[in-house]
Parts: sequence; structure tokens; C-alpha cells
Amino acid sequence: MNASTPASLLQPVRFVPSQGAALSPLFARLRKELRGDVLADRASRGRYATDASIYQIMPLGVVVPRDQADLLRALDIARDQKIPVLARGAGTSQCGQTVGEALVIDNSKWLNRVIEFDAQARTVTVEPGIVLDHLNAWLKPHGLWFPVDVSTGAQCTIGGMAGNNSCGSRSIEYGNMVHNVLAIDAVLADGSDCHFGSVANGIAGGRTFELLRGLERIAQRERDEIIERVPKVLRRVAGYNIDLFDCQNPRAYTDDGHANLSHILVGSEGTLAYSRQITLKLAPLPAHKVLGVVNFPTFYQAMDMTQHIVKLKPVAVELVDRTMIDLSMENPAFRPVIEKALVGEPQAILLVEFAGETRDALLAQLDRLSELMADLGLPDSVVKIPEAGPQKALWDVRKAGLNIMMSMKGDGKPVSFIEDCAVPLEHLAEYTSKLTEVFHKHETEGTWYAHASVGTLHVRPILDMRRDGAKRMREIAEEAAALVREYKGAYSGEHGDGLCRGEWVAWQYGPRINAAFAEIKALFDPDNRFNPDKIVNPPRMDAREHFRFAPGYSAMPMRPALDWSAWNVKRDPLTGEETAPGTGTDLSHGLASAVEMCNNNGHCRKFDAGTMCPSYRVTRDEQHVTRGRANTLRLAVSGQLGPDGLASEDVKAALDLCVSCKGCKRDCPTGVDMARFKIEARHAWNRAHGTTLRERLVAYLPRYAPWATRLRGVLALADAVPFVSGRVKQWMGLAPQRSLPRFAKPFLSDARATVAPAESTTREVLLFVDTFSNTQEPENARAAQAVLEAAGYTVHFNVRPGERPLCCGRTFLAAGLVDEAKAEARRTLDALRPYLERGVAIVGLEPSCLLSMRDEFLTYGYGDAARQLADHAFLFEEFLVRERKAGRLSLQLKALDAPEALVHGHCHQKAFDAFTPVQTVLGWIPGLKVLTVESSCCGMAGSFGYEAEHYAASQAMAELSLLPAVRERAAGAIVVADGTSCRHQIKDGAQAEAIHVARVLERALVS
Repeated sequence: MNASTPASLLQPVRFVPSQGAALSPLFARLRKELRGDVLADRASRGRYATDASIYQIMPLGVVVPRDQADLLRALDIARDQKIPVLARGAGTSQCGQTVGEALVIDNSKWLNRVIEFDAQARTVTVEPGIVLDHLNAWLKPHGLWFPVDVSTGAQCTIGGMAGNNSCGSRSIEYGNMVHNVLAIDAVLADGSDCHFGSVANGIAGGRTFELLRGLERIAQRERDEIIERVPKVLRRVAGYNIDLFDCQNPRAYTDDGHANLSHILVGSEGTLAYSRQITLKLAPLPAHKVLGVVNFPTFYQAMDMTQHIVKLKPVAVELVDRTMIDLSMENPAFRPVIEKALVGEPQAILLVEFAGETRDALLAQLDRLSELMADLGLPDSVVKIPEAGPQKALWDVRKAGLNIMMSMKGDGKPVSFIEDCAVPLEHLAEYTSKLTEVFHKHETEGTWYAHASVGTLHVRPILDMRRDGAKRMREIAEEAAALVREYKGAYSGEHGDGLCRGEWVAWQYGPRINAAFAEIKALFDPDNRFNPDKIVNPPRMDAREHFRFAPGYSAMPMRPALDWSAWNVKRDPLTGEETAPGTGTDLSHGLASAVEMCNNNGHCRKFDAGTMCPSYRVTRDEQHVTRGRANTLRLAVSGQLGPDGLASEDVKAALDLCVSCKGCKRDCPTGVDMARFKIEARHAWNRAHGTTLRERLVAYLPRYAPWATRLRGVLALADAVPFVSGRVKQWMGLAPQRSLPRFAKPFLSDARATVAPAESTTREVLLFVDTFSNTQEPENARAAQAVLEAAGYTVHFNVRPGERPLCCGRTFLAAGLVDEAKAEARRTLDALRPYLERGVAIVGLEPSCLLSMRDEFLTYGYGDAARQLADHAFLFEEFLVRERKAGRLSLQLKALDAPEALVHGHCHQKAFDAFTPVQTVLGWIPGLKVLTVESSCCGMAGSFGYEAEHYAASQAMAELSLLPAVRERAAGAIVVADGTSCRHQIKDGAQAEAIHVARVLERALVS
């Protein structure tokens, strides 16, 4: 340690949660003086206690500033109270940079504006909380983009990228963050507001000048050591950019040929200053891109041949290994994409992208790639993808690489701690081969993906961090470090130091430069208040008290209502085979393991097309995003939120705005299914606190709906009288703005009650008429029957003589009444068995009802009977598409008097990849143009949108895209929505009629 280093750096001040009384003045001032959010409760702090790493440290509290003035005031108050501060964006750091015992300031909700933009100079100045993809969407109309395209671009913030010195897939062409940051305006620990930019513009007096002179002095003194010890590879982000003034280092210079002071802040992980706005260098959008996917029979060949591929000057060369291929094939969203890129069964593929102004020249580059691979002994190994749509789809799979890797079930997970080691390309194959030997020595395997072009492969050994993972992590890290040193690489190549690589900074750079880093820290932050314990004086990487699964971590004893045994598995880390399949005997562990599938990478914070996560899109609160909910559940089931577990107020609050859309089930690459967790949580809450009258009225709707239809006239009249309707809604806790459903004569009261015939007919189907189609919109069931019979099918129904109609139990699940839902499922399975044994398809109209048979029914413990029903259950349009493909369907359809159909997909349709058939069957109607609303949840979500306390959130979800699209539809366009709730939302919010696809097809039937 340098003699000038203050003692405070050796012994930083500690604040612990137990000092609540000591911190109360801090929160009192923050709440009084800030307009943004101030969070100090244990659940909120717990949601910010972890990031995408293996670590968890409870923060002192959380501030979400509303604007720059709020931010500056929060920093002033923290300084007055001598409280450490930690800047946070999306919280997607993989090394623990954004966790610590400090006041966390979350920039992502409000500090996300574009401040200045100069298209001619190709520069933009932004606040730190702006998301990369949002910025690029803003820039796209100007023909520009910010090219540091990291895989988490849909959620990561520019401030976090600057703090980590992020790199991205195309860094071989565009460089890292440090090459693309022009200036940073930042607040220092003493409150000074400083501009850090090129020294060519001159540095005025004051703190900035002092810092410049101090940095120059340190750099000049350590010049020889810098030349000797700093790795000569593009990907190296450890420590501080102490080579800022090195004339031999092109990283240290902007286009004007002078050192840039902002580069000392890039990669500093928020330990030196608080960046409040950042000026970026932009690049023109490439006119064209093409992609070549090279298939390799061995992993070694992929690594060895990368050095030859880069000579063709691609802008990206990205690796996807066999493990990632296999896991992608298990994801319904990724499987069709990855299949088209494969030749046989490769052990690895490389995504090779070329970009430029002339498409023909790029196609020629693809030809040269094919020729090169043939010369290297791999003819016909390249799949050419010249079109933009398929390219994006495949890049989306690659970008989801980390999350896909983390989708392994069981306690063993790929762990990040050596994943960023970078070595020169000529040593890449040998390095990966030797590192694989290290893994095998420690009886594990590694998962590989990412940036082959620059020698940085994200490799994660599979370890069980609950048990012996920490010991093996240390042993593997030491051997990996020796290999990195042998090949003159960088131990930290992209994702920064944080808690898992901080202690290796000294190993990488040696004692002199490490002491210089401490001196730089003291120069900027003498009291060690900005993100302490990062880069300078970090803890050991295996300090288990900082682990998410710290010593003593275990699931509380509980008896789940659903079957979670699929997650109660053990897996051989070398082969990937399950060595002890789940048996359901350890129920607590199975549920806890399912909750722990969330790796905190924040994919659920995205705002682009898809279904996840509607409540976060309208609130932007960590509490209401899938990740925040998963963290709340994990803390609850492990007892960290108190003894109530899933029945706690904290869990109830976190799930309050969850609309059970199942978007996470599809869009989350690790398969976190918050809708299923909500069933468990509601069940636990109701078991402890009971159900409300409103919940029971909704839950038992299928039981009393047939009786309510007999009073349909009286109920309709009551709803039409404002005073009566208002009082009823107030009594039930319903939103006064909502129109109530209208009952009709039940469809099944006239439908023939059938018993499965003894002998099969080849063209028969059972139309499962749900409660809503039976008692509220019977026209949908009539239309479906007409279409099926026109196609030549014998139609049976879900009713038997003297019995009430069969029911899926969905309304019971929504209220957490799982036992009642199971009883309905059992009754349904018993009644349908004769049809299922003959292979008769069960066809439904309401997505949430029918798809319960493919999802929740499988969690009740009903074994083969439930699986058989799941295999034979189809939505109406799914069945039609299947039959047509099999050559069994013949429908004569005529053109309609409508220019187009505007289609909104039900969340569950999208979650189960069942929405495309809706578009397909509408496309059978001659001359009908089919347009899709790119929407998330409509916001109605069963009873959610009716409830007074949820009305505002419901409307906000609908206004994101659905309602504006309906209002702006072409004159005469048909609005199509299969979901009952969706149709009701469209009616209330846009005063438009939406109809089921069955009714559209019925209109088009040729008489």
C-alpha cells in the first residue's frame, strides 16, 4: 500500500442493518427532501441485495431519484450522514459490482433522458439510467447507433456499461466502452460537480485539475510497470485504466489524439465518482448485414479455426457450444430458431457476421467464409443467413446465452468467476482445452459461449454453491489464473471485477500498480464512500458470508399445494444426466429450487415485443418485475423475511400486480413461472388468512353462473341503473368504470348431452365449452360448433345427463383455492377418459381455460391421466391447423366485407406458442389482411382489471399498445381476440367490439 493512502481505505466504515436507529435520521431526511422513492423495508432492501452474481449483501436502503436535483440532494444527504453510496442501473452485473452495504441509488426508473444530440458530430449525451436498446431505438431514425452492443442491451443501462467498461459482440470492430465514451459529468465524494473529457480542451482549475495532476504523477511514476504488467489484449477491464496517458496505448486516446479523463471513470465500477450524464460517440448504422453460422464437429476445432475466420474481417464471431444448443432446443421460443442454423449435430457453432454498405459484397464474404471452411477441412459447414429477420432471431438466442445456461434444473449451476479470462487468439484452442482438463480434474464441466473473435469466452463451471462449490471455485480459479498468465492474457476481460474478481486485481497487476489503484481511489474518494470494497481492498471471492446461498441457507419447511418435484433433481456435472430424478419427497426443496431458477440477469426488465413483464412496464418498480418477485419469494421461502414465508405481507405485496400472464414462462430463458408461484402464494395466504367475499364470488363463478343466467334480465337491468350498479360495485370492491359481464341463456342447456360411443369415428371432437362461452358469450360456442360441423366433424360437449358442465378450475386457481381446482380437474379427467382413450381431441375456446389442461393439470399429481389430456388438448385454431396439415380438414371459406383483421393474442396463447395458429386460420379467408397488435398483457387478466385497486394499472397496461392500436384501426376492420378478458378490456377501453376467431370463420363459411 502506498504511504499516501488514507487509513480509511484500510479500515472502511461499516454500517449494518441492525443499526436501524442510527439510520433513521438518514431516511427521515431523504423522505422529507426527495420527490423520488425512498425504500428501507426489508423486502425492498432484499430485492436490491443481489444482482446477476452469486453474491448477496443487504444494502442500508434504496433511493430512486426522480430527477437530477433529487440525485444531487440524495448525494448531499448521504455525505452529511457519512453514508456510503452505490450507483445502480439495471442490476445485471455478474460479479457483484452492484451489491454492497451502502445506500443504493437506482438510476433506471427516471434518470433515463437524452440530454443533447448532435447528428452531424455523431454524439449524444444521456443520463446514466437510459437503457441501451431504448437509446438505439431513439437514434435509429437518424441512421446512427451506439455500437457497444452487449447481450443484455434490452435491460442494461449506459451508466452501468460505463461503470463496467462493457464490450459487446462487435467489439472487434467498434471497441469497448472506453473507446466510445467522450465525456462524463460526475459528482465527486466531496460534492464537486466535475466534467471529465479530453485534455485537448484544457482543464480549468479546481478539483478536476487536481485530479488530472495527481493521475499524471501516478502514471509517470509507474510507467515502466504499466508497460510491463498491463495485458496487451483488447479485452481487459480489471482495476482502473491507469494507462490513460500511455502514448503506446491507443485505448487512451480519442480521435483528437489526446488523453481523455473520462476514461479513468470508465470501468471504475462507481468507486471514484457518481456519473450523472455521459457523452457517447456514435456510429452509422450498417446498411446491410449477413450472417454465416459455421458448424463444427468438435469444440477444439471451433476455437482453433477462429484465428483464421477473423482474417476475413467480420464484425462479430460469437460462440454457441453444445450445452447451449441443447438447452435452447428445450425452450419453445428458441428451438425453431436454432434448428435452422444446424448442420447435423455440431459440438459448437460460430456466428460470423459481416456488415457494410453493399449487400453483394457481403454475400461474397459469406462465400469466402464457406470457401475458407472447405479449405480447413469442413466443407458444407456454413449455414448462410442473409435476411434480417432470421439473423435477429438467432442473435436473440445468442444474447440469451447466459440465461439459457442458467436454465439447468437442480442445485448445480454454471457459476461466474473465471468467465471473462481473455487470451490471444493463437492460444485460444489450447487454453480452452487445458481449462477443460482443469474442470474434469475437479469433477465438473464448463459451459462455453460468447466472444471468440477477441479471445474472451464466457465459461462457467457447474458448481453447487450450497455445498462444496466455494472450495472448488477457489481451486479452479487458481489453476485458471495460472493458465491466463502462461498465455499472457487478462483475468478480467469484460464483466469487471466486483466481488468475484476483485482480489485478482493485485495478482494481475502486481503490488506496485495495485498500490497505485489505492492511491487513485484515495485521490477521488478519500473517505471511501463510493461503492467501497470494489477494486481496492476487495474481500476474498469465496467469502461465503457474502454469498446468496450463505452458510445456513435452507428452505423453510412447507407443504406446497402443487407438485414441484421436477425441480428436485441432482445432475451429474460432467454428463448433464440426472443422477437422482425428482421424487417429490422433499417438497420444500423442489419449490425453493424452482424459485431459485431466477439468476437475476434482468431479462424481464425489457420493453420490446413479447409478453414479459406487463406490470414492470407500467410501474418500472423492482418490486413488480419477475426478478423482484422471484427475489422476494426466495427470501421468503428461506426465512429471510420472517416466519410467515409465502404467507407474508411482503410476498402478497410483491405479487399484487402480477397478472399471471405466463409471459415469464415463455420469455424468461430460465423458465421462471411466476403465475404458478402466485398460485402457491395465494394458497399459502388464504390458508393463513382466509379468502374474501370477492375472491369467493370469482372463484365459484362456474358453480353459480348457470343459475345467474336465469336472472339475466334482472341483473342486466340492475347494471343499467347507475345508482344500483354503483352500490353493487362498491360493495364488491369493483372499479366503477367497469361494465359488468352480461349473462345469456347457457349454450350447453340446448347442446346435446353425449356419452362417448363405444366405437371410434374417425372425425370426432369434444368441444370443451368453458363457463364464459357457456353463460356469457354462447355465440362463440355456436360459431365453433358450426365451423367444426361444416368441416365434417362430429362434435361432443363437456356435459353429461344430470350433471353440471365440466370445468377447468381456473377461477379457483386465481383465488388460491387449489384443492377445489384439483377436484374440478379430477372430475374432468374421469369424464374425458373414454374420449382420450380413443384419441379424440379436446378443443377449447378460452385460452386460459383450455391451456390449464396443458399446464396446471400436470402439477396436481394425477400422473399419466393428466399427461394424456395435455397431449390431446388444443385451442380451436390449433386443432384446425393440425387437421389441415394432416389433410383431414376441408373448409370452404368466402371473402368478408372487411379490409383487414386486427388480432390481439391472449397472454397464454403467446406463452404456449399457440398464437400463430390464430393468424394462420384467419389467413385462410380470401382477401383478408391479417395484422397483429404487438402487445403484452391487455391488463384485464380475469378479475384483476375489475378490481378497484387495480383499475389504474390495468388501464396503463392496455394503453401501452393494445388500445391505441384498436382506436387507430382501419375503418371496417375486424378486431379479433380469443380471450374473454381481452374482449372486455377492448370494449371498455376503446368502445370497440372484439370477437373470437371462431365467429370470424363462421361468417366466412360458404353456405
